[in-house]
Amino acid sequence: MALSSLDEFVILVVKNPCLQEDASSSPSQVISISASEIVSWDLSEILTYGSVKVRAHRTRLIEESSYFHGLLSGSFSESGLDHISVEWNLEAFLNLLMCLYGCAIDITSSSFVPLFEVALYFGVERLLSICKTWLSDSVLASSNDPASPKLDLSDLIQMWSFGLEHAGEFVPDLCAAYLAKNFMLVKSDKCFGSVPYELLICCIKHPHLTVHSEMHLVDALLVWLDADRRMSGFSESRQDNTTNLMEQVRFSLLPLWFIAGRSNSQGFSKFVDQSMELVIKLIKMPSTYVVDSLTDGPPADLRVRLTEYTEILDLSGCLQVNEASLLLSVLPDSYFTNLMWKKSLTSILKNPEDNERNREHLSYRTLPILSFESVKGIDISKCQRLNYKFVIKCFSKSFPSLRKLKAAYLLNIKVSTMLELLQNFCQLTDVDLTVDIAPIIPVQASLFYSGRGHFSLSNITRLTLEGRSDICDMKLQSISRGCDSLCYLNIKGCALLSDECIAYVIQRCKYLCSLIVCYTSFSENSVLALCASISMINEHMDSYSLASKLQMLHMTKCEGISETSLLNLICQTRKMKSLCLKDTKVSDSVLCEFPGSSLEALDISNTTISRMALARVISRNPNLKILKARGCKNLLQLQVDGGTDYSSPLFSTQEVFKCLSKGSGLEELEIGWGFSYFSLECLRPAASFLRAISVGLGASLGEDALKLLASSCPLLESTVLYFQEISDSALTLILTSLKHLQELALSYCFGDISIKSFKFSMPNLRKLRLERVTRWMTNDDLFVLTQSCPNLTELSLVGCLHLNSDCQPIISAGWPGMISLHLEECGSITENGVASLYGCIALEDLLLRHNGSGIQKSFLLDANMKFPMLRLLSLDMCDAKEGSFDVPEEKEGGGFLSIVKISRCKSERCALGRVLAPVHRETLVMLWNGQNLTKTLIKQRL
Repeated sequence: MALSSLDEFVILVVKNPCLQEDASSSPSQVISISASEIVSWDLSEILTYGSVKVRAHRTRLIEESSYFHGLLSGSFSESGLDHISVEWNLEAFLNLLMCLYGCAIDITSSSFVPLFEVALYFGVERLLSICKTWLSDSVLASSNDPASPKLDLSDLIQMWSFGLEHAGEFVPDLCAAYLAKNFMLVKSDKCFGSVPYELLICCIKHPHLTVHSEMHLVDALLVWLDADRRMSGFSESRQDNTTNLMEQVRFSLLPLWFIAGRSNSQGFSKFVDQSMELVIKLIKMPSTYVVDSLTDGPPADLRVRLTEYTEILDLSGCLQVNEASLLLSVLPDSYFTNLMWKKSLTSILKNPEDNERNREHLSYRTLPILSFESVKGIDISKCQRLNYKFVIKCFSKSFPSLRKLKAAYLLNIKVSTMLELLQNFCQLTDVDLTVDIAPIIPVQASLFYSGRGHFSLSNITRLTLEGRSDICDMKLQSISRGCDSLCYLNIKGCALLSDECIAYVIQRCKYLCSLIVCYTSFSENSVLALCASISMINEHMDSYSLASKLQMLHMTKCEGISETSLLNLICQTRKMKSLCLKDTKVSDSVLCEFPGSSLEALDISNTTISRMALARVISRNPNLKILKARGCKNLLQLQVDGGTDYSSPLFSTQEVFKCLSKGSGLEELEIGWGFSYFSLECLRPAASFLRAISVGLGASLGEDALKLLASSCPLLESTVLYFQEISDSALTLILTSLKHLQELALSYCFGDISIKSFKFSMPNLRKLRLERVTRWMTNDDLFVLTQSCPNLTELSLVGCLHLNSDCQPIISAGWPGMISLHLEECGSITENGVASLYGCIALEDLLLRHNGSGIQKSFLLDANMKFPMLRLLSLDMCDAKEGSFDVPEEKEGGGFLSIVKISRCKSERCALGRVLAPVHRETLVMLWNGQNLTKTLIKQRL
């Protein structure tokens, strides 16, 4: 029936052409609704019908939609009809109508394409504008804001493809911008391998590409390339894609270990040699030479990727990075249009210690240094060549919102000077200055603080000084006076600190809730300070002691505390979440008085705690996730204090693990005495959450338990076994079942294992220790290992008697990215020297002992030059080709090497005159703390 010109309404009959019958809807069912009541529509109800009749205002349709304008107001025959049939996605079309009537539209990453498509087809500019605004806001939204829209990667790919075909450059450009800005978020998505090459290359070239480090970019590209090969083969175009993608990487910003470790990766291998050559060249090149060697224009390849969205900057391990690299990264492109820019920068960077006041005037008043407000965390660990005074001043202007600074393993950093420089960071809360813990107390220590000046770092809440052997009492006291807000303090291994000093710091820092004092003189005075409600510096504290606020206390090897004091301390730690009493004299009577119920981590390794005391604590703390109790012989006994009962069934060893299984799920377990198959069976309900397990002396797992371990703990990432019987079948099951395994250690285990157990692909394995378990290993077996475990970064082999010097090139070629290598009593590996090991250029920790007397006398100096990242070196005089090593009188070269241990053995003969195995006599320990080189001769074998 035809309509007159006065008719106001038209009936839209909407049917979904793709609708299939199911239990919730039927094409034969029809519902009639009116646009006049659109605000009260129940979409979930309407969408259950097969088709919908909508009574809509003709004028509204004509005004808001170009499609209906042409259809209803033109010369088409449909313009006179009162019913118009529409075949479209029902939900999308109803949302279109709601938009026409001014209702709010809920857009998600999955609904964007249907809504954008319906808006394009029906020519609804209002909905098109809403879609464009939503997508633009999604790109601009903060990644930290939980309320900001997150685009699903599969939906993003669909948007990009649709936009490329229908919407010109607008949608594809925004999709590439979102991918670039959120690269760290999407690179681990399961759909990342499906990203079209054209979209990926646009993302990589986008000025907003945001990654924490260049390593993350490379790894993401390798994942994509691997997926691309699986889907598309090895065509010539794919090889071109590989080259184009990899050429976007800034190879000068990759750590040595990373480059070497990816040498066998398809897609990266062809770039390894030039990358290695470039990094080595930069390591030897001063900052001024770097600037002088540059061509005109912005030096993109040397500049760290920084965008307005960068939140974390990770340069750890990049020894080649210097102040020139950082300064070039924080200057705008426009700066490099000035023909005199190189001369200006060279002047600023030249001899930064000279004319410092003038240099500061030059660099911070004349240079247009950019500010990156989003950067919250920076890691410059192992960046040994940085002039940190210059760098920190540069950071203070470029990263005003910095909250976390990690500068670990930098011996050239003076802690006091560093903390004074950090006063300029108003929001800085977390500082980590960790170095390797010295194996002995140094004989000398340099003066830390000589003046009366005072710095203030009132915002610092977390401070890590682990291993700092240059910190004495005066130094830490000065720090505590400047850091009033400390909540977390790690002074582990700071061996020069006295108990009185630690007590003073505890009294000063009244907000402390986390304290790590392992391997220090933490003792009676410190405990008194924790337990006191009135401080010893005559300042009134809270009515409750500091101990009552503690949530973390780690005090490994702190043995000088009386039982009375320890009991007083433990009784007050009601809020404790992480407690470490390893290698202390804690007793059952003390541990049983622990009042807390929030404990998440407990370490009682190498103590006399019995199973009764342990079960008591576990039963009161259902959230316990980490338990370390290796070396606790008394776990075989019911109770130590006040008598021993071996027969009571109430507190059997299995009862302890039944208590654990009632908790929320154990994630890490270190155990020994009393642990058996039955213990693991009791633990089974909680074992599915385990990520790390270490089983030591006193445990008796057996083959059945190991097989149960493989089937019950699918999430295991670390498996460490000491003194356990293990077979090929059990080991094979472990290695093939545990897909997430990253660390495997077998020490002094016995049983029938062979190379057959290691002939399986284990690409995720990073750490491998085989100590006294693979006596049979040959060079050929070692080669098999390199093929099965291509990504190892840490390897320890002890007692592999059939290896010889030919295994060195196998190690260098198989694991060029090796970081830690320990070889002890492994045949004749070093009988002809160690030249072939120099291929492991990224080594940081090297131990070579009793492997053949062929190591050159000059090896200490050679190693410092050949291994630029080497920090720890352990040798034995038995292996010296000329009977000794050249020991420097002072620190030589500019390398990393900080701890050197050289052992000496003596030969003994039996009653029959036969020469026995060498017996350890003494160890020379050389320590470099950044200022002084100390040498100590001790009897222990370190």
